[in-house]
Amino acid sequence: MPKVLTAPAMSRCIGCYSCMLACARLNYASYSPRHAALQIRTQGGLQGRLVADICRACREPACAEACPTGALKPRSGGGVRLSEQECIGCRACQSACPLQVIYWSDKSRTPIVCKQCGVCVRYCPHDCLAMVEAGDDDAEAVHESPVEVADA
Repeated sequence: MPKVLTAPAMSRCIGCYSCMLACARLNYASYSPRHAALQIRTQGGLQGRLVADICRACREPACAEACPTGALKPRSGGGVRLSEQECIGCRACQSACPLQVIYWSDKSRTPIVCKQCGVCVRYCPHDCLAMVEAGDDDAEAVHESPVEVADA
C-alpha cells in the first residue's frame, strides 16, 4: 500500500528546517530550503506555532488535471509524479493547487512537488512528520488540530 506524508505532531517542531534541507538536498540537489517540496513556517504572531505546508496527496489532484502536457501524473494512493521531460514550465499546476504547496525551481524551470518519498520524515529529529498508508484515517488529517490558548 502506498504511503503519504502527514504532519501529525507539529506542536513538537522547533523550526530547525532539517526536513526542508534534507528534501532540497536529496531530491533537488540544492542546499537551499526554498527548494524543498515542504515548507515550515510560523502561523504568525509573537507565539505563533509552526505549521508544515505539505502536499496532502489528493486522490484527484487538481495540479495534474491542470497540466496541459500530462507532465504531472496521479500517483497510486494520492499525489502526483512529475516527468520533467514533459514539463513546459507553464506553471498551471502551481495555480491549480488548492493549498498552494507546489513551488517553483527557476534553475530547472519545473515545479517542485512532493514525491511522497519520506526523506523529510527520516531527517526530522522530533518526529513531527510521518508517512502513513494511503486510505488510513491519519492520512486524511494531515495537520493536527490547532491548540487554542486562552488569554491570561
